[in-house]
Amino acid sequence: MREFRLLEKKMVWGKYLFVGGLRNCRIKCPVKKRHYSFIPDDVKTIRTVVNPDISKIRNIGIMAHIDAGKTTTTERMLYYSGYTRALGDVDDGDTVTDFMAQERERGITIQSAAVTFDWRSHRINLIDTPGHVDFTLEVERALRVLDGAVAVFDASAGVEAQTVTVWRQAEKHHIPCICFLNKMDKPTANLSFSIESIRHKLKANPVLLQIPVSSGRSFTGVVDLLTNQKLTWGSKSTRDDGRAFESKALDGSDDADLLHAVREGRTALIEQVADLDDEFADLLLTDFSDNFDAVPSIKLQEAVRRVTLARKGVPVLCGSSLRNKGVQPLLDAITAFLPSPQERHHHLVRCYKEDLCALAFKVVHDKQRGPLVFLRIYSGTLKPQSSILNLSRNNTERISRLMVPFADQYVETSSLSAGNIALTVGLKQTVTGDTIVSSKASAAAAARRAHGDDDGGGVKGKNADVVLSGVEVPDPVFFCTIEPPTMAKQADLENALKCLQREDPSLKVRADPDSGQTILCGMGELHIEIIHDRIRREYNIDTHLGPLQVAYRETILQHGSATDTLDRSIGERRHVVTVELTVTPLDSQSEVASCELTLADDLEDKLSADVRAAVHNGVHSSYLQGPLLGYPVQGVSTFIHSVVTESGTSSAMVSACVSRCMQKALRTAGGKLLEPVMSLEVTVGEEDLGSVLGDLAQRRGTVQDIQSRHDDDKVLVATVPLAEMKGYSTVLRTLTSGTATFSLELDTYQAMSPQEQSVLLKKMSGVL
Repeated sequence: MREFRLLEKKMVWGKYLFVGGLRNCRIKCPVKKRHYSFIPDDVKTIRTVVNPDISKIRNIGIMAHIDAGKTTTTERMLYYSGYTRALGDVDDGDTVTDFMAQERERGITIQSAAVTFDWRSHRINLIDTPGHVDFTLEVERALRVLDGAVAVFDASAGVEAQTVTVWRQAEKHHIPCICFLNKMDKPTANLSFSIESIRHKLKANPVLLQIPVSSGRSFTGVVDLLTNQKLTWGSKSTRDDGRAFESKALDGSDDADLLHAVREGRTALIEQVADLDDEFADLLLTDFSDNFDAVPSIKLQEAVRRVTLARKGVPVLCGSSLRNKGVQPLLDAITAFLPSPQERHHHLVRCYKEDLCALAFKVVHDKQRGPLVFLRIYSGTLKPQSSILNLSRNNTERISRLMVPFADQYVETSSLSAGNIALTVGLKQTVTGDTIVSSKASAAAAARRAHGDDDGGGVKGKNADVVLSGVEVPDPVFFCTIEPPTMAKQADLENALKCLQREDPSLKVRADPDSGQTILCGMGELHIEIIHDRIRREYNIDTHLGPLQVAYRETILQHGSATDTLDRSIGERRHVVTVELTVTPLDSQSEVASCELTLADDLEDKLSADVRAAVHNGVHSSYLQGPLLGYPVQGVSTFIHSVVTESGTSSAMVSACVSRCMQKALRTAGGKLLEPVMSLEVTVGEEDLGSVLGDLAQRRGTVQDIQSRHDDDKVLVATVPLAEMKGYSTVLRTLTSGTATFSLELDTYQAMSPQEQSVLLKKMSGVL
């Protein structure tokens, strides 16, 4: 049966459904019910997606804590919009966006997946993102190119640890959000608790737009506070897929408690929006001062949209994706409240006007097509068989084919315009974070416009930086050796790792200079485990992984100075350079990889641009290998007193001398190790709390807080060294019989005690 469903979903994407929702439920008759049936020959494919004006495009992401229901919500959106024939289930492993073998086996999202569909004459480009902290880069690079986001919450748990992380990422990119309180059918679902957690943990301003009709197992629908319409989904039909639902205006026959809650909720909504939007407040005071409740729902909706776009508040909706309730109103809210591409303020992009400007945000490898590059088009039009300039790498490439993504299915198209997400074939050198433009001439014109010289008569914009900001890649926290089964497979392994690194910039690969072994660096145990499994399945290489080790950092204890001279002749050319510098520990050691470099005042003007660049390269290369065990250095300030070179000395020699001098100074300053300390959050039943606390004490953990949840569970918040967390998931399952859940996030790098450092140095002396 499972194989049949998978085949069915692969071959057929279904039929379009036009189902009533948030805005279109205002009807003259008191009750209206719609039901639609699939016709096997009436199939809607991605080729029929509407191609509207840019104002009708919505680029959105689904983000949440792990197991909050992101993928299930996405699956329902595709079903109700007509792009899948059957409802997929995460547990069955047959959802559209979780198409990797590892995702279907584990029931989690590992890599972000893009799908394109339409809803009510709008084109929606949606990216389903992972909820596990090991794959936080997938969330980061998706949010970098999106215009809006839907944050999904487990209504019984409210804001969870990874929710805070992804919300912080959305805030960094100034993305307007909608909140969807999922799993309202759970017995422990609690609306007020979830709203308060959004307000306090996310420091957001929740704007409640719906009141649930009951909760727990009796949850049947919602009341829309904008229109006072009651939307209910049947639970006794032979095929309860959520396509059919009833919409009616509230009247006296409804439950008195529900009517009271709706009256209070709508009054609170109107007052809240008036406080956040001056235009709506003026409307109330001038036209509806005698009766605020008489304000038209369309005016209230427009005000909510302005509040959302200004990021003064976040609309909150309710539902149960698994039980097929509340997803259509969520789709309506996406089109009603989240911004179109032209409503986002991309100041640099405006300098390109009608010329092409796009950002590469993801690369995947296809065995037949080669590397596939995902692009977000900010301006201009993209067409197949066209040449483009990679502005970040200053090289020209050709797009051979242009496609629209639908998870792991792609449909070719003749062109895509601004505001869309494209999938390209043929870009061999482009990687995540690269800026794509049409030509050097268009980049030069954009540079002139960026500097206010639109007529091109001056040279003020000649050296302007018109490259889009890329994607911030976090540093890895775990590493291990990786070896092929035989030396004959070494070249194949290197090629596999090269391809995987291009797909996943958070994966780092390096060679140990002493042993020559290949080192695999990742974001966590699961991350490295998935990479290892992909090498085995996709590249047919049975590699061996060494013991998992923690990626420590190093810093210095005190002031250190050094002077070094390099005098070397290569052929008839003599290279002579002398460098004098000082290193000093910074006051704060909390910021990862925070180092400073300062040149003496006279050097800024005396040194050529090439020599200054060589000095910077030499210093930063020395930061990559500390004096104790060769870990990256942080928390160091470097002051360059002098750089003296003889005529003809190459930049490479300057860089080498600076690096050697830096190593001397770091050794004289004395080193100490910093270990990554994680923020741990464990949700556990009260009966197992003592066991979890006892285990945490043995792991050098420090308890920060123990919070009580409304369902009698406890939320344990603590910090614990990463070195003590290897294998924690297995131990926690054993201690709590599989009932507890936890999440980890890097908190800071913390100095080890002299005793701990001594033990570690003895243990690792002479080892990688």
